[in-house]
Amino acid sequence: MPAILHRVRRFIRQHDLMRPETRVISALSGGSDSVALARILAALHARGELQFVGIVHVNHALRPTADRDEQFCRNVAAQLDRPIRVERVDVGARATHRRQSVESAAHDLRYAAYARARAHFAADAVAVGHTRDDQAETFLLRLLRGAGPKGLAGMHPRRGDVVRPLLDCPRAALRAWLLDQHAEFVEDETNADRTIPRNAVRAELVPHLADFNPNIVEVLAREADVSREIWAWLADELERFGDGLDVERVRQAPRPLQRLALWRALGAQSRKPIGAAHVDAALRLLDAADGASIDAPGVRVHRIASRIVLTNRTRNPANHENPENVENRPNLWRFPLSIPGEVTAQAMRLSAELAVADAEIAPSAIVGNGTVAAIRADGLQTAAASPLAVRNRRPGDRFRPVGLAGRKKLQDLFVDRKIARGERDSIPIVVDDRDRIVWVAGHGIDEAFRVTEASEKVVVLRLRYLERCS
Repeated sequence: MPAILHRVRRFIRQHDLMRPETRVISALSGGSDSVALARILAALHARGELQFVGIVHVNHALRPTADRDEQFCRNVAAQLDRPIRVERVDVGARATHRRQSVESAAHDLRYAAYARARAHFAADAVAVGHTRDDQAETFLLRLLRGAGPKGLAGMHPRRGDVVRPLLDCPRAALRAWLLDQHAEFVEDETNADRTIPRNAVRAELVPHLADFNPNIVEVLAREADVSREIWAWLADELERFGDGLDVERVRQAPRPLQRLALWRALGAQSRKPIGAAHVDAALRLLDAADGASIDAPGVRVHRIASRIVLTNRTRNPANHENPENVENRPNLWRFPLSIPGEVTAQAMRLSAELAVADAEIAPSAIVGNGTVAAIRADGLQTAAASPLAVRNRRPGDRFRPVGLAGRKKLQDLFVDRKIARGERDSIPIVVDDRDRIVWVAGHGIDEAFRVTEASEKVVVLRLRYLERCS
């Protein structure tokens, strides 16, 4: 087996990108990297290592040679005896309509076309030809922009349905292999345009750094690999930490986790770029007096009693009253709930008790869309005397309802369920000791606490209103 095939094969196995039964299509632009990718997939298909079922080419119609490249890709597909799907996209119209750069618009349209091609070929994955050099360039670009661990992680071997089998291969090695194969490719003349940041990094910065270290591409790509591992660990820690911003709990977390928790909360509330300086200012509120606040892009961060609370600043440009703002909302409340135990407050009574998993549990209790919810007891991995608490909502609250693919803002859930604005602060929210939402009483439990066949014990939560909210 040629060395380049062995290298790609090893990388695919290391990251479990594809298996013998995986149906994959190859994105083909006509450049050396994408031609090498298509030929490598064809070779691995012949060895029974994957199912190479088609090729997709996107004609951006931005260059005079675009039609030439399209025909070249059709010829490559014919040589490899693979069907090809070609899409032509209007990048200029997209850029104008969305107020994007041409590069950003082209990227979005290209990946949308890949998704359609995957469906067309009934494929499991779309393979793209990013190389070790691309990874090094991405690392440098993001370093220059001041990215943290998430950004410096660069491109991932897999991102959803998109896989990058060549991410461990230097571009020079791929071109040498193509030369041995007597395989042709086309050159994109826009690669010489140094007004495009990536081209400038490739043509100027990387060669300059190579004067200091001839192996600079490998060094930078390895730094991206390490950053990706660090980010994966931090992301896991953040998931365990949950969404709550209790001051004392944030204080006790390691500094990187403090930063990440606040960065995530600010970004979720603001939907605008949040920089390190904004996170630093929010961190200072941990030691500030009650009532202190700072402004970040689109969001105001408050120190209210023992919590950090975020409110959106962009929804009321005329400074009109916003019932969703914390200043206009009822007092925040929170009560500990032991197991077994009971909370009676705020015109409701909520109890918790242990039960065996094989007890008869109503289907509505599994999803928690009634007054009774059943949750996994082993999901509450704590020795706290009161592993649960009952509180009302907080700005930025999110959870993952059973059966939903992703996380959902509590605010959006209430809007979807047509819950009157005046009632939203009265709905009890059951949280664990890390302030992760367990049950939005009457409206659903979080997927992480869903009872499964492997569950040995469950906690049954029951809600009864002593008087209905008006």
